[in-house]
Amino acid sequence: MDAPLKKRVRRAARIIVLDQQGRALMFRFDVPDRPPFWVTAGGECEPGESFGDAARRELFEETGITTDPGPQIARTTPEFVTVEGEPVRADERYYLVRVAEAKIDTANHTELEKCLMTEHRWFTPDELREWPEAVYPEAIADMIEQELEE
Repeated sequence: MDAPLKKRVRRAARIIVLDQQGRALMFRFDVPDRPPFWVTAGGECEPGESFGDAARRELFEETGITTDPGPQIARTTPEFVTVEGEPVRADERYYLVRVAEAKIDTANHTELEKCLMTEHRWFTPDELREWPEAVYPEAIADMIEQELEE
C-alpha cells in the first residue's frame, strides 16, 4: 500500500479589497483543463516573509494599490491543487482594504498571472453568493458582510 503524499503547507496572504459601495474585487482564473474560478487578490508568502508583508506586496503587485493591509480578519486552511498543479494544504490569512475608487492597475502581474488571470470585476456579496462559477473562499460574502456591519 502506498503511503499518502504529505502535502506542503502553502502560506498565503489574501486581500479582500472593498470599494465605497461594499463591492469586493475578484480575479477570474482560467487554468487549462479546469473550470474557471474567482479569487481575491493575494498569493503565496515568499520564504521568511510575514503574512502582513506578503499582503502588502501582493496587493501592490496585483492591484497597484499601496497601503497597509491592516490586521488579519480571517484564516482558512483549504486543501487544493495550485495553478501550477501542486496539491497543497494552505494556511491563508485574510486582510481587508477599503479603497476610495474602484480603479486598479494590473501592470505588475507576473507572466503566469498575465496568462491565467483573465479578468477582474467588483462583486456585491449577493452576486458572490449566486455567481455560477466557483468563488474562493466560499464564505467570502459572509466575511464581507461581517466586516461591513462593524
